[in-house]
Amino acid sequence: MHKKISSSQNLLIKQIVQLKEKSRVRKSSKTFVIEGKREIEIAIKSNYIISTLLFCPDLCLKDDLELFLDNCVEIIEITKEVYQKIAHRGTTEGVIAIAKWKPHQISSVKFSNSKPLILVAEAPEKPGNIGAILRTADAANVDAVLIANPLTDLYNPNIIRSSVGCVFSNQIATGSTIEIIEFLKKHNVAIYCAALQASVKYTTQNFNEATAIVVGTEANGLSADWLINSSQNIVIPMQGVIDSMNVSVAAGILIFEAKRQREI
Repeated sequence: MHKKISSSQNLLIKQIVQLKEKSRVRKSSKTFVIEGKREIEIAIKSNYIISTLLFCPDLCLKDDLELFLDNCVEIIEITKEVYQKIAHRGTTEGVIAIAKWKPHQISSVKFSNSKPLILVAEAPEKPGNIGAILRTADAANVDAVLIANPLTDLYNPNIIRSSVGCVFSNQIATGSTIEIIEFLKKHNVAIYCAALQASVKYTTQNFNEATAIVVGTEANGLSADWLINSSQNIVIPMQGVIDSMNVSVAAGILIFEAKRQREI
């Protein structure tokens, strides 16, 4: 028999609001909130532990709920008013989950082949960009996404939402720039940095061996450590009046060029 919550002043509901709004609460509790049927499904398929599932019977179908019953420790029914208190958007099928955090140490990254394709992003600032990068990585089925000097935790609700759950499906690790460079060198991965300095057109390079595509922010680019350790700097030629593009778009162009080469 599942529990029911009808008050937005309930302690658990207040805790969910805190989890959504504050990174320090997510980090200290090692839990986070997932909103939406598709995102929860991807998390479960990616072996995340769902500690609590909250559902609003006015908004979700019973058949949809059946998908989660065997994968949740606790199931709680909530009213539409309570759901609206904790939901970020109104089109998420009336289901919200609390899940347990996974560690993302660089040392835990494993490759299933000897020529991995890796996407590295240094200090990405906007959750929307991080989410878009993760969607691209999932679409290309890259072997890993490494985030250097992260400015936000991966379980920020805006990252989960903008990645459409791909924050769960990708193999992701975080670390300092130096840690990630050392990791790539240890595994004999060629480092291709998206940078204007001493660069060549990206289509001239061979990405068929173990490859890391490294992108920085639009405002600051990549730090000196990357440029010093780069196997080759690459550039996407600009044909308009600006000299850069959105980091997630650039990452997509570069990663799919590598995929194109590998499929020839």
